[in-house]
Amino acid sequence: MTSSPRLRQRIRAWLGVAAVLTAIGAIAVSDCAMAQTKATSLSFVGMNFVHRWSKEGQNEFTPAADTDLARWHDMVTVNVNDAVRNGDQLADLANRVLTKYQAHGKIVRTDSKPRTPQRPAEHLIVALLGNPGFLEAAFARLVLIEGAGVVAVYSHRIYGENAAQPMGEWLERSGPSIEKALMQWDGVPSVSALKQLLQSK
Repeated sequence: MTSSPRLRQRIRAWLGVAAVLTAIGAIAVSDCAMAQTKATSLSFVGMNFVHRWSKEGQNEFTPAADTDLARWHDMVTVNVNDAVRNGDQLADLANRVLTKYQAHGKIVRTDSKPRTPQRPAEHLIVALLGNPGFLEAAFARLVLIEGAGVVAVYSHRIYGENAAQPMGEWLERSGPSIEKALMQWDGVPSVSALKQLLQSK
């Protein structure tokens, strides 16, 4: 994600479509070198996140101060898709995530890193989501880990009916660095560690 005047103008245009944004609904890496023995906490962009909730492959982490899952400000979500086993299936998953985000908001940016002899292909989706009570910037990285498709998402929310301007400023200030950090992040918990987390009923 660049911080070009053109991109800033596009973000402002999306944010200015208040009628659309208030009508949409909310939505609720790369090899074994990233494996952690435990996944009860993780670190991303200088923040420590604590495991809060897991069920059916979806695992949510928020900072220590963000204890209310109904009104959090920063969240890392790691979704494990066991049925996704190769690059073609990961690309299909990326298209499904893209479609879901489009149904609930606006796509800010997409990108893909082609497969190399050392690393499988990866995909990035940046979206602006929300409802009348908040706006959410979601940065999703899709990658194969331990032979499973993983979607690692960092999300930032701003609450209130007038969230458009502060969200635009936050995206302009923090968006490029968040994207870069996510695509370089080697702290995604291993699939095996995630499966050992306490599951919600």
